Amino acid sequence: MRLTRRTFGGLALGAAAAGLVRPAFAQETPIRIGAVNPYSGAMAQYGDEVTRAYEMAAKAANATGGLLGRQVEILRGNATTPQEALGAVEQLIGREKVDILIGTYVSAISNSASEGALNYGKLYWETNALAVSLTERGLPNYARSGPSSNEFARRGVEAAVELVTPALGKQPTELVVWIEHEDSSYGSSIKDEQLRLFTEMGITPQVGAHSAKAIDVTDSILRAKEAAPDLWINNGYVGDTNLLLRAARDQGFAPPALMLSGVGDTPETLDALGAEFLEGVLLVSYPRPDLPESYAPGAGQFLADYRAAYNRDPIAPQGMNAYVGAKILFDAIKAAETVDYEAVIEAARAMEIPAGSYETGYGVAFDDTMQNTRALPVVAQWQSGQVKAVYPQEAVSGGTAVVNLPRS
Repeated sequence: MRLTRRTFGGLALGAAAAGLVRPAFAQETPIRIGAVNPYSGAMAQYGDEVTRAYEMAAKAANATGGLLGRQVEILRGNATTPQEALGAVEQLIGREKVDILIGTYVSAISNSASEGALNYGKLYWETNALAVSLTERGLPNYARSGPSSNEFARRGVEAAVELVTPALGKQPTELVVWIEHEDSSYGSSIKDEQLRLFTEMGITPQVGAHSAKAIDVTDSILRAKEAAPDLWINNGYVGDTNLLLRAARDQGFAPPALMLSGVGDTPETLDALGAEFLEGVLLVSYPRPDLPESYAPGAGQFLADYRAAYNRDPIAPQGMNAYVGAKILFDAIKAAETVDYEAVIEAARAMEIPAGSYETGYGVAFDDTMQNTRALPVVAQWQSGQVKAVYPQEAVSGGTAVVNLPRS
């Protein structure tokens, strides 16, 4: 059940939303968007990457006149924990006077920050946090432009059936699967949907869990090793995933197929494990900038613009996903002709944009929970120290094929 509407500002807000109140200075006042992300601590480089993409999208919008005749500013609110997220929201709204909030790299932070935003009557536009519970809450100020954990789970299960089982010479029902996950809402939500989908197919995976803050995951690897799975799947963050992979290498755990969901596709993992160990590892990933233009129009231009701005390649595909999420937000604001959260939500709900319209290959069609149903991840693979998309077929560049399955 969706939460009931809260009233913020009464008749004045309603008049502004209807376009009846337009102060003379309104067109000169920037639209200020607060970006809630971790900018310190272990996840800082990924919070930075997401927000760099928002800043790129704002710069592009400003170059063509901004939004509603106003320039767009991105302001940062540092949050490494859910409690810090509430403080970041209070600071961004109370001191920085932001109109909208956007985020975030971490589902638990998104959960807290969006509830805080509702208390102030502000839109919270989610681009990157995956937990399906975020939209299922029914917060009236919340929308997610990118995929949810369910889409990541579905893509992974599809790839298990269509790529892994033929390579191993097995029928799907013969596949032995181990699902490992970090135990917050992010990892648990992907696991839940993977488990449901596999079970529907007659496959009964075994499941292991660990904390994303764990410093020793040897027991997790030893339990999985004893089960001797054909396919080992991990749903985690960067730090715990790298720790698990190192433990697997040290314990001689080498399943025929290894799949990482939402992680494992960055230079940090390559540096930690090396190209030889990663060869053939499958990755359920956000769409990447090197996708073919036929699938993701403008992806190549995003990559060129990023290189021009930062003099290097993106550090994670989360950036382009965030860039597209900001563009979808801007399109919704234009349609609403206001930054009032109710009007923007309704404008977004009415959007119908076909798949393949944005740099990630996304389109736009929000369901009743304000989840964009036309935002889908891809499956990629480590090949010779590079990440290459291998599924679905329309996202695969010419000459790319699956390698090293079963893993040698």
